[in-house]
Amino acid sequence: MNALPEPAGGPARRILLVEDDPTVAEVVTGYLTRAGHRVERVTDGLTALERAAAVRPRLVVLDLMLPGLDGLEVCRRLRMGGGPPLPVVMLTARGEEEHRILGLEVGADDYLTKPFSPRELVLRVASVLRRAEAPPPTAPAVLRAGDLVVDPAARRAERGGRELALTGREFDLLAFLLRHPFRVFSREELLRHVWGWEFGDTSTVTVHVRRLREKVEDDPATPTLISTVWSAGYRFDPPRDGARDGGLRP
Repeated sequence: MNALPEPAGGPARRILLVEDDPTVAEVVTGYLTRAGHRVERVTDGLTALERAAAVRPRLVVLDLMLPGLDGLEVCRRLRMGGGPPLPVVMLTARGEEEHRILGLEVGADDYLTKPFSPRELVLRVASVLRRAEAPPPTAPAVLRAGDLVVDPAARRAERGGRELALTGREFDLLAFLLRHPFRVFSREELLRHVWGWEFGDTSTVTVHVRRLREKVEDDPATPTLISTVWSAGYRFDPPRDGARDGGLRP
């Protein structure tokens, strides 16, 4: 474990880097430190969980392939902890789509496939941190669609009076869709509006829509709230009057 001193010029965001390749760890640490972050390095999953609980970093850069506990299981356990979701950027040497999707499904906010540009990693980290640290809008209205209730200020979502267990990004996506009913958004537009990315793999959106449907739809296989508009994108369709306590309202 190697914790670098905090750079001059004010408080830095603490980032936990979980990487067992010393060359990759050294390069990533150097770039993140020059970007103004304070980086703590660990080389295995169990130590990562211990340090995350002890110091509560602002973000975790997490390698998928680790000795002992792999990155997917580490991410799952981080998501099981209390408090606000801890942003995770996952690193993987596996380029296959199924492995990228697995990382997103367990709650990673972003990922990069090795070999990657360290400068791109710095940009991705900055983007994830901006989203995580952005203040909520002033007195945002509670959003309702039938028995689906989303409170942006409290960051709580309920359906039928039961709280939904949403990741931070799933919550943002649901709130955005409720604010723009009946409008079709492409996956690229959702990446820009919800993730704040001007670039990125649109399969990220596909995965999050699928997971969101599993939590808000009566039958995720035949969704009625979050519709797929083929060759165009996705659209939120509030329940019709009389269905699930009425339509969309503030």
